Amino acid sequence: MKTHFIAIGGSAMHNLAIALKDKGYQVTGSDDAIFEPSRTRLEKKGILPEELGWFPEKITTDLNAVILGMHAHQDNPELAKAKELGLKIYSYPEFLYEQSKNKTRVVIAGSHGKTTITSMILHVLNFHQKDVDYMVGAQLEGFDCMVKLTRDNDFMVLEGDEYLSSPIDLRSKFLLYQPNIALMSGIAWDHINVFKTFDDYVEQFRKFVASITPGGILVYNEEDSEVVKVVETAENYFRKIPYKTPEYEITNGKVHLKTEMGDVPLSVFGAHNLLNLEGARHICQTLGIMDEDFYEAIMSFKGASKRLEKVERDDKGTLYKDFAHAPSKVKAAVKAFCEQFKNEKKYGFLELHTYSSLNPVFLEQYDHAMDGLEEAVVFYSEDALKIKRMDPISPDLIKEKFKNQNLKVFTNAEELHAYWNTLDKTHGVYLMMSSGNFGGLDLTK
Repeated sequence: MKTHFIAIGGSAMHNLAIALKDKGYQVTGSDDAIFEPSRTRLEKKGILPEELGWFPEKITTDLNAVILGMHAHQDNPELAKAKELGLKIYSYPEFLYEQSKNKTRVVIAGSHGKTTITSMILHVLNFHQKDVDYMVGAQLEGFDCMVKLTRDNDFMVLEGDEYLSSPIDLRSKFLLYQPNIALMSGIAWDHINVFKTFDDYVEQFRKFVASITPGGILVYNEEDSEVVKVVETAENYFRKIPYKTPEYEITNGKVHLKTEMGDVPLSVFGAHNLLNLEGARHICQTLGIMDEDFYEAIMSFKGASKRLEKVERDDKGTLYKDFAHAPSKVKAAVKAFCEQFKNEKKYGFLELHTYSSLNPVFLEQYDHAMDGLEEAVVFYSEDALKIKRMDPISPDLIKEKFKNQNLKVFTNAEELHAYWNTLDKTHGVYLMMSSGNFGGLDLTK
C-alpha cells in the first residue's frame, strides 16, 4: 500500500508514518517545518522529506491513501492536488479506524488523564507480554514508537482526543473510533478556540458515548459530576463500570496503594494518578488481566513522558516537569505535588501559551490553581499574544484571575531566566508546568 502524509512532521503524524513503514507500506510525506525528535526519527526510517515545503507533484494517482495532518491548511497545494485527482483523503483518526475496524477497539477519553491511563494500560500489557496495537500521546519507556499497527493483533488501544480531526474534518478525533470498550476520565472545558461554550465542549463527550458499539463497555470516573451526567443521560445500550480514587497512604515519601492483596508500593504519586490507575485497572480487567497481575506490573510504572516526570539535574535538585497547562491539569498537578512534598518549600512555575490559556474569559478557570505553593510563578510571552493577534494581558489581571496576589508574573523570558538563576535548586522542590519550554529554559542546569 502506498501512502503520502501531508504534514508528516507532527508528533502524532510522524509516529503513524513510522508505524506504517514498519508494517511494510510505502510511505512518503511533506511538511514546511520538521523539528526534533521527529526529524531524526523519520530520517532513521528513510522517510524524511528531502526538502521542506509542499510539492503537488508528489501527489500521484497510484497513491492508496493521503493522510492529512492538522498542521496543514485548507488551501494546501498538495491537498488541492489530491482533491483534483479524486484520491481518498484520510484524517489521522480516520486512518487509524481503517487500520483497526476489524479489531476490538479500546478508546481512552477525557479532558485530563487520558495519556497517563493509556500509558498505564500499555505498560501492564507489555509487562505481561500481551501484544496489542496502540496509539498513545506520549513516549513510553520500553516502547520505540507511539503507534503500533499489525495485521494480526486482536486489540487496539487508542488515546481518544476531543480536538478536531483535520482542517477539512471538524469532528472530534475520538468520534471516529467507534469503541467496543471505552473509558471517560473527566470533563473540564478546554480548546475554547474551537468549542466556544462549555456545553458545546460537553456535547463532544455525549457524542463519544453515543458512538460506543451496541453492547459495549464504558468505564467512567464516578467522582466527576459532568461525566456522571453524560453517562446517565446516554440513550444507547452499553455496560457501565464506575471507578473512584482507591485508598492509599504516603509513607516516607513513597505512595502505597491499599488493596485486598496488601499494600502495593508505587513509583508515581498524586491522587489524580491513583484515580487514573483505578481506571486503567478496570480496563485491564476487561482485557483479561487479573488484579494480582495488574498490581505486579503497575509497581514499575514510572509515569508517562512529561506527566509529573522527574528531571535529572546536574546539581541533584528535586524538579518535576508536567505537561499541565489546562486549569484542571494544573490544579491536579499542584495538589499532588503539595501532598507529596508536605515538608519541603515548594516552587511552582506555570507557562501560559495556548490560545485558551491566554484568553481573558477562560482565565477564570485558573482560580486558586497555584494555591499551596510557597512560591508561585506564571509566565507568558507578550510576543506570543501579538503573534496570536490577541489583546495584551496585564500581570494584575493574571493575579486577579488566579485569585493569588502573591503570584510572581513574568512576561519576558530573559527576566524569567534571570529570576530562575537566582534560585538554589538544591533547596526546596520545583514543579514546572508547560506544554512549551519557558522561553528556552534548560531544566537540567
